[in-house]
Amino acid sequence: MSELMDELVLDGNAAAGALAEIYGDDMTTVLAECASCGQVDPIGGLVAFVHAPGIVLRCTACATVVIRIVQTPKRTLVDVQGKRIPAPPTTT
Repeated sequence: MSELMDELVLDGNAAAGALAEIYGDDMTTVLAECASCGQVDPIGGLVAFVHAPGIVLRCTACATVVIRIVQTPKRTLVDVQGKRIPAPPTTT
């Protein structure tokens, strides 16, 4: 990776606040299984990119996107591709 990429890459703990807002609990220790390669990591160990319009968490083995989070003024959108991550609670 280039130096610029190294500066942009964090671990999944960088998404802890957003995940806690969505799920109402600490999600960094929850296991996530990559839908592409089957690698199992705690969410806090995933590769995180947070310097975009949203948060992207990628698999440590194959770099497939496991979770996408985009927060807008009106709602939060969550795309969970991992097999073992529970769906966010529904709000009415």
